Amino acid sequence: MEKRYIVSVLFITVLLVVAGLYYKSKGLKKDYQGDVQQGLEQVRPLDNSILTVDDTMHLPIPVQKYLAYTGVIGKERVQNVRVVSEGMFRPDPQKGLVPMVSEQYNFFEKPSRFYYIKLKMFGVPVVGVHSYKDAKASMRIKIASLIKVADAKGEIMNKAETVTVLNDMCLLAPASLIDNRIQWETIDPLTVKAIFTNNGVTISALLYFNETGEMINFVSNDRYLTTKGEEFRQARWSTPVSDYKDFNGVKLASYGEAVWNLPEGDYCYGQVNIKEVTCNYYSFIQKY
Repeated sequence: MEKRYIVSVLFITVLLVVAGLYYKSKGLKKDYQGDVQQGLEQVRPLDNSILTVDDTMHLPIPVQKYLAYTGVIGKERVQNVRVVSEGMFRPDPQKGLVPMVSEQYNFFEKPSRFYYIKLKMFGVPVVGVHSYKDAKASMRIKIASLIKVADAKGEIMNKAETVTVLNDMCLLAPASLIDNRIQWETIDPLTVKAIFTNNGVTISALLYFNETGEMINFVSNDRYLTTKGEEFRQARWSTPVSDYKDFNGVKLASYGEAVWNLPEGDYCYGQVNIKEVTCNYYSFIQKY
């Protein structure tokens, strides 16, 4: 009788531990969902606010041409965007590429970005969440949703993620480039410099276009390379893009790479295929 009681207690204890670990494993996902929901609660449908040519006249000619090419002129101004992607990810220069899927939401009135990524390394699931709001950023990555392998935050991370926010504005929501927080300098007929300031954090990037009007690259020296969030290395960061496709009436690059241009050689850590892009989302959907 006593032996059976001990076995029952052990069984219940194991169930409680497993249940606790399962609940804990959902932490990053729940944080991501909570941030997105909070962002969506602050968004209200626009009242026939259409982006016009006049709204773009202060922009450099290459940017005006880009907005016209993407087809955002004559459409509703953008408040937020939801993006679903898949592709390959290299977590470390010494490691190989692994498949990944991701989902993100960006909000533009008060710039914020919430990014959720899933991948597998040696058959073990890895999840990561990037969060950016009020010009404060964090990056958290866990193996099997339990073991922390990266936790980056602080002033350097804030600046680095502000670069990513500008990159998303350029490539995923071109209509947002009328934002008065961006200052512009024309370098030549196919190159401009964008200087973006948010909550006192200022970064810059060079935007490259082709004769057709497509943006083909985004390059910044204001981003920092880190794999675990412990050491940061300032380096040239670029995102060459191509293969423009129609996403709900807006023409966007469907393929891009994320590359650190290091003195010892390029480190391409991301090869991304955009699968879904939806602007002005007012309800939450999370598949991944």
